[in-house]
Amino acid sequence: MIEIDGSFGEGGGQILRTATALSAVKKIPCRVFNIRKGREKPGLQTQHLLGLRALAELCNGRLEGDYLNSTEIKFYPGQITKEKIAIKIPTAGSITLILQTLIPVSLFSKKPIEISFEGGATDTFFSPTIDHFRYVFLKILEKMGAKVEIEVIKRGYYPEGGSKIFVKIFPSKLKPLNLIEREGFQKILVISGASEFLKNKKVAERQLMGAREILNPLKLPIEEKVE
Repeated sequence: MIEIDGSFGEGGGQILRTATALSAVKKIPCRVFNIRKGREKPGLQTQHLLGLRALAELCNGRLEGDYLNSTEIKFYPGQITKEKIAIKIPTAGSITLILQTLIPVSLFSKKPIEISFEGGATDTFFSPTIDHFRYVFLKILEKMGAKVEIEVIKRGYYPEGGSKIFVKIFPSKLKPLNLIEREGFQKILVISGASEFLKNKKVAERQLMGAREILNPLKLPIEEKVE
């Protein structure tokens, strides 16, 4: 069993996500202690619990210490047999952070993995937005041979959440990442979104107008989306 000190560096949840994700890929049990010791509220919060339990469900793993505010867990990974899992998030927990836990092992599955999210947030504090995840992070993974599709049915924001997301992860043969050469410029993609609560105030449209004022003088091709 590999033991990981969760207080290392900034002492946040990323250590937990990375440790358990790699544990599942390598099929080596791990123990993570001092979980989120560097945070104002140490230990497992709802978002972390959901990610851990989804990972255990996906790969027939076993967890010890998976309860709210726990500062230590043990994870015993198994073999992937499921092709579909459904995750319900009662809070505005970050969907992209949960995906960071689930994508690595899913890429090594023998069959495509389908993950549906109900609840949670696509755009919230201290985590990548769903658009950064789709258009930046996954584009880099594509260069390694990974194939992941994300369908955003409904966005969710803090504090209510309420997202509906569908993710499909395909078995992939990964290769080393090469970022030595930059590809040519194509366009600027501007995506403006706002919650349903702000729809009547046209916040998404006004955000887009602000972006135009800054970008139009550059005389570059721009693609706009309001979601």
